[in-house]
Amino acid sequence: MSFSQPAYLFLLLLLIPIIGWYIWRMHNAEASLRLSGAGTLRKYALPTWVRHVPFALRVLAIALLCIALARPQLTNRWQSESTEGIDIMMALDISGTMLAEDLKPNRLEAAKNVGSDFILARPNDQIGLVVFAGESFTQCPLTVDHTALVNLFQKVEFGMIDDGTAIGLGLANCVNRMKDSKTKSKVIILLTDGSNNAGDIDPQTAAEIAKTFGIRVYAVGVGSYGQARVPVHTPMGVQYMMMDSQFDETTLKNIASTTGGAYFRATDNNSLKLIYEQIDQLEKTKLRVREYSKRIENFAPYLLAALLLLIAEILVRYFGLRTISN
Repeated sequence: MSFSQPAYLFLLLLLIPIIGWYIWRMHNAEASLRLSGAGTLRKYALPTWVRHVPFALRVLAIALLCIALARPQLTNRWQSESTEGIDIMMALDISGTMLAEDLKPNRLEAAKNVGSDFILARPNDQIGLVVFAGESFTQCPLTVDHTALVNLFQKVEFGMIDDGTAIGLGLANCVNRMKDSKTKSKVIILLTDGSNNAGDIDPQTAAEIAKTFGIRVYAVGVGSYGQARVPVHTPMGVQYMMMDSQFDETTLKNIASTTGGAYFRATDNNSLKLIYEQIDQLEKTKLRVREYSKRIENFAPYLLAALLLLIAEILVRYFGLRTISN
């Protein structure tokens, strides 16, 4: 609550001398004559506080009148938000090398877990998922239903498509899903641990196409330095072999540079999480907020209460006390 004319509240200070004058007058009006039969009369006398009721009612009425003059107002505020989200396609490599265990439990599962957290942290964006190995397909088109997207994300696994690493095809698939979008900011997060060895589209060509449609690519190379243990399916069951953790970083850097994005290297779970946090900071959703307010006059209840108190004072002073004294 606020006041349109708050200066009138200073009138409340006038109550101080009024109350002081009343106390002084009541003190001087006390009887100085003592009667021997006062004990008998006291049984029929009014309680002392009853005599002060009319004055108390008048003081409260004056106080409420002062508040009413200050014009109390109720304020309703609300906000109008205008959100401009970002379109994000995530291109995830699901080739056999993504099962390497230098990230825990392996590169693919680490990418799925961190990627899911990233998706849930951006509720205003349209996000989709493309997976690729020797081929590429859309696991989920652009959507704001992030719960459904995360469920589809978690269902991704090695073996869904033929093995290989078709980076250019995965990028081109993402571009195809975003090219008709009217959103100003469009981003592809490309996550892979290999070199392009499949598909009919060269990664650099796909990057040029992405640039044409104003799409930035953040390329993430996954894998520690040195060797990593990789499970291999054989007729004798799953066998483990050591693999050199090397891939074509030059191509990934060129893709990012061509499209105005950035290249990152994730060597463990923590660094992968930090990379997603950096991308989250680089690609902030635009938010415009306009605030509205409406004031409603609220002096009437105070004015009505003051009037009722004055009427109550008159009734008590001229009818209640007089009847009892008679």
